[in-house]
Amino acid sequence: MNSQSDSAQHVLIVDDDSEIVETIAATLRSRGMQVSTASDGNQGIAYAETKSPDLVILDLMMPRRSGFLVLERLRQNSETQMPIIMITGNEGMRHRKYAELLGVNDYIQKPFTMDRLLQAVSKILDE
Repeated sequence: MNSQSDSAQHVLIVDDDSEIVETIAATLRSRGMQVSTASDGNQGIAYAETKSPDLVILDLMMPRRSGFLVLERLRQNSETQMPIIMITGNEGMRHRKYAELLGVNDYIQKPFTMDRLLQAVSKILDE
């Protein structure tokens, strides 16, 4: 009974860089996914908690609430255990280790190829 739009996998992109958001969103939409966006961590949390997307692509460095604080909040709430891919320009292993400790599903450093991101998205959504 599901129409195509109802059954499309829903991805939330939380990033304050509008160029990155638009590029990722256009790529995912071209593959039949439904995409929503938030430009800061607070918006991302509000959206994730009310809409429960199938996947969140989350930037680490953002105004108002960092990706780590968003990740912590979403992992504390049993209703928001959706998979999360963290994207970051940060080089440090310390950040990767902390993200993994918090339960991130994948951690991708910027700049990344769209193929790398799509591989991660497909792997997670196909599980």
